[in-house]
Amino acid sequence: MAEELTQISLSGGRYEGVLTGAEKTEIEALHRGRIVAVARLVPHPSEAGAQAVSVDLPSDVLSDGVQVVGLRSTATGEILDRITLLAGSALSDDIRSEIALLRDELEMLKQAFRQHCSDASGD
Repeated sequence: MAEELTQISLSGGRYEGVLTGAEKTEIEALHRGRIVAVARLVPHPSEAGAQAVSVDLPSDVLSDGVQVVGLRSTATGEILDRITLLAGSALSDDIRSEIALLRDELEMLKQAFRQHCSDASGD
């Protein structure tokens, strides 16, 4: 059975998840090719054979732009999950901001179209 890591939450800099299908492994948090943390694994309280996983992310992974932290199994070397962090002024050119602008423009167009339709029906 292949190892599978499922994220439960990310809050206050702590990743929590459930690991299944793993016998003897550790999970390392990798950022820019270096290990920045090692996960704590304990038997999961309600899932037989599963392990509860928690990783405290160090503050140095928080910086401008997009940061990706990979959670890697030491047994297989496989990246089991990724944590993507977006922060700072570098995001002004990010696609999410472009989508927000497009949504605003779409709302203006919808209002103008509704106004045009109501004016045309009154003629």
